[in-house]
Amino acid sequence: MGGHIRVLRDMKARQGFAANEIVRRAYLYIARNETLPPQARHQAQLQLNSFNRFTRPTTVKNRCIESGRGRGVIGEFGLSRFQFRLKALKGELPGVHKASW
Repeated sequence: MGGHIRVLRDMKARQGFAANEIVRRAYLYIARNETLPPQARHQAQLQLNSFNRFTRPTTVKNRCIESGRGRGVIGEFGLSRFQFRLKALKGELPGVHKASW
């Protein structure tokens, strides 16, 4: 399926973001702190620009781990609505069952 490459890309983005989050936040703080000298801020901005695109938090997107769908994803389970429904009806999700009242 075509969705699986997107899932792999999202996993790569999550790993890249997690690995560089602290360093990236430090450079961002320096670059945006107006009390620091302009040269230091400029150097910090250059360092930020040298980071890979997968280190940005905005590249991380919730995707269904089964189908790769990017919309209608239930974050707690990492599944799209349809896949969630299928797995819930089969009884593959612990603690989830069809509502009846």
